[in-house]
Amino acid sequence: MRIRKNDTYIYFFLDWLAAGVAWALFFVYRKMYVETPLFGVDVAVYFDKKLVNGTLIIAFYWVILYALLGCYNDVYRKSRLNELGITFLATLIGTIILFFSLLLDDIVASYQTYYQSFAALFVLHFVLTGLVRTVFLTKIAGRFAAGSIRFNTLMIGGNGLATDLYERLAMQKKGLGYHFLGFIDPVHTQKSKIETQLKRLGGLADVSQVIQSYQIEEVVIALDSQEQHKFKELINVLRGEKVIIKIIPDMYDIMLGHVKMQQIFGEVLIEIYPDIMPSWQVFLKRVIDMVAAVAAMVLLLPLLLYTALRVKFSSKGSIFFRQERVGLHGKKFFITKFRSMYEDAEAGGPALSDGLNDPRITHWGKTMRKFRLDELPQFYHVLIGDMSLVGPRPERAFYIAQIEKQAPHVKILHTVRPGITSWGQVKYGYADTVAQMIERLRFDILYIENMSLLVDFKIMIYTVLIIAQGRGK
Repeated sequence: MRIRKNDTYIYFFLDWLAAGVAWALFFVYRKMYVETPLFGVDVAVYFDKKLVNGTLIIAFYWVILYALLGCYNDVYRKSRLNELGITFLATLIGTIILFFSLLLDDIVASYQTYYQSFAALFVLHFVLTGLVRTVFLTKIAGRFAAGSIRFNTLMIGGNGLATDLYERLAMQKKGLGYHFLGFIDPVHTQKSKIETQLKRLGGLADVSQVIQSYQIEEVVIALDSQEQHKFKELINVLRGEKVIIKIIPDMYDIMLGHVKMQQIFGEVLIEIYPDIMPSWQVFLKRVIDMVAAVAAMVLLLPLLLYTALRVKFSSKGSIFFRQERVGLHGKKFFITKFRSMYEDAEAGGPALSDGLNDPRITHWGKTMRKFRLDELPQFYHVLIGDMSLVGPRPERAFYIAQIEKQAPHVKILHTVRPGITSWGQVKYGYADTVAQMIERLRFDILYIENMSLLVDFKIMIYTVLIIAQGRGK
């Protein structure tokens, strides 16, 4: 784990270095091809303190942008080709921002110079960043092949199919990244065939605990034909865990339409992707989240200040209300809202709101809830990555535990970022009971299974209509 963090820091540093060099070269380009034709004399290039400081700031701008876009989440699972595509999109976005914020005020000989400057900055940054990333990821690929990079892996299945698969994987000359720590037999409690080679870690009921205890990152499911009746139950458990799930080709028909074939050297496995959206849409969704969050916080600043003042004078207590919620991959965070209830409204323990008739809600709180004004501070959570504009509403662990008793598949919600609005939120608004939460869950799972930018836009349009009509509750 420490080595992975170090490699992430190296990747970060290489991006920072490439961005700095690209900006310094662009500075030289501007002196030679923008200022020299403008003034009619050769303009000298001085690498002074001002240039150095500017280069450092621009370099940090780029790595902060990459970080917000999730480019440093896991450097070991990056495809070189996909990373080039993401680098292209990120460079385009970053260059557009720099162009309109810094370069558009330049005095130039002709407007054609603007286009040339934009192209020069884009090409310099993309080529240098793409080059260092490709070289670094090529070295990572070499370490995979040498077997020095491996992921903690759990085998689910204990008889013929699991044993044969484990032996084939173990025989591969090139490293495949698997580090099998043991197996779980979801059917048999007696001695399993694979037990001579792997340690038994438990049964079906122990899957979540084993994943947490052993820090499992990948799960390989290899069930014999007579054991496949447990497959659906397994998937319901695993979809809520932060693991990559792989199955053998015999199970392809079960998950038709929800899988992607992958050739891993000599062994074919099917990797189940919990996210239906293509990677470019996932990337673009994050970009839209960030741009919309910044725009909302700037454009709605007067409304934010007005709402804060109304909350302050509506009743005794703080302006903001913070509460722990469960987010992506089960990670907990504190959500921030404008306080719509009286102070200490939950002094007796967690309690759901009984709609706008709840006596705990202040007079101004009812107005805020109708127009969803209490949710405005959550744009901050969208910016930092805790939430998205569209996604299942984050719930408290207390209520998730209650929902799970009746709907174990609630864990599927934790495979995506929670959102300010959702299909379930558009349908029900604030859930008044656990039963409504479960009913809303059905729409949120349908959203996850059909995620796309088009669906997000539709949900946002309906949300705006609800807000405009004051139909929130």
